Amino acid sequence: MNKLKRVLIVLLIVPQALLLNAQENTAGRIPQYEVPYEFPKVENIKEVLNRIRVYYESTSPQTIVDGQTGKEITNFKTFNLNAEPSKGFSSEYSYTHGVVLSAFDYIDDVTGDKSFFTDNIIFFDYLMNNLPYFQKNSDKITKEKIGSWGRILKFLALDDCGSIGASLIKTYSKNKNEKYLELINQTADFISNKQFRLKDGTLARNRPQYESVWADDLYMSVPFLANMGKLTGDNKYYDDAVKQVLQIADRLYIPEKELFDHGWNVTSSDYDPRFYWGRANGWSLMTMAELLSVLPENHIGRDKILHLYRSMIRSLANLQDGEGFWHNLLDKSDTYQETSCTAMFTFAIAKGINEGWISHVYGPVALTGWNATQTRVLENGAVDGTCEGTTFAHDNTYYYNRGKSIYATHGYGPVLYAGAEMIKLLQNDKLIIDSVKDNSINSTFHFKLKSEWPKKD
Repeated sequence: MNKLKRVLIVLLIVPQALLLNAQENTAGRIPQYEVPYEFPKVENIKEVLNRIRVYYESTSPQTIVDGQTGKEITNFKTFNLNAEPSKGFSSEYSYTHGVVLSAFDYIDDVTGDKSFFTDNIIFFDYLMNNLPYFQKNSDKITKEKIGSWGRILKFLALDDCGSIGASLIKTYSKNKNEKYLELINQTADFISNKQFRLKDGTLARNRPQYESVWADDLYMSVPFLANMGKLTGDNKYYDDAVKQVLQIADRLYIPEKELFDHGWNVTSSDYDPRFYWGRANGWSLMTMAELLSVLPENHIGRDKILHLYRSMIRSLANLQDGEGFWHNLLDKSDTYQETSCTAMFTFAIAKGINEGWISHVYGPVALTGWNATQTRVLENGAVDGTCEGTTFAHDNTYYYNRGKSIYATHGYGPVLYAGAEMIKLLQNDKLIIDSVKDNSINSTFHFKLKSEWPKKD
């Protein structure tokens, strides 16, 4: 082979080698995310929220029916012993429905879209127009619960009244319908004077163990107390709300984990087994966010609550998985990725940034939490992947094997709240957000505080 041919062969081979080398250098180096690692758009979040609202509205006709035949009752002159509200989520007087209605109120504040808050008016008008029918005939009712209205004639637990009572106060604050006041005051009397408490005043239950304290009960009581304080101006409600957070935390908050144990009971006391259930921690963190939103700045317990809130978020940032979810047991990544707690943490972290309670550097945690959360909203607006209702249990096997479905309604309100707060975060004019570069080997989100950076000429 002469010299000229050898030169030509080299010239042909070298570019191909360089191309192959370049391909080898990039192959596998650009991250492949299971959940899109991208900047959410406000219009897309609004579309998700509206999808959930439409699904919610479809769940019940909001009528009074004969529970045996399913037929609508239209003659209210005589009492039907089988009378009850029509089945379906949007007919319930329940704590999960209360979270949805509070979220609708909040979305109205954030976006100005009245279609959400209109559903509050529709539901509470439905309730107020039909409740007297049951109240007047209460002596004839032998069932403990009136269908989906639960124990509305006689509250027996915080679940019966606290969360939805908070949404009733919020709705009253806007429409001033005085028909609401009797039920608001009934709820205040039950929580303040009739619900079982420990000797030190901590709200508690005698189930499943004697004198048990549940993390869930923070959300079942404190948002109502806080909003009652705002409504009446009576500091006793703020004081009780703060007391509940701090005294329940004394029993359930574990400093070395910076998380809440699901429950505690007097029998096992200091040696109670610990299970860091996702939604119990979600209830705790959402409770603190709600309380901090209305608690006077000079209240003596505010700084202690801020410390609990901030330390929990520090721990949760580390426990978020690589897809943006949190797990049903937070410290056990082999439990499933759970929707309701992921949405709750997303909301509370975004809220903390927007309010200035935590550093803006947590922005990507909220953002990736939302990206994960919205994947669980089905095309018809149902929210999937939510853990079913869960008791305060004492073994891992129970928590590991909890069911999850669209019918576990605990996820709907938190997803709505998370979307609303993400809209506020994306529109926060105090922040600069550096987004991810497409097809980049090394690129992430950076949330920066404008006031920390020198102004450009």
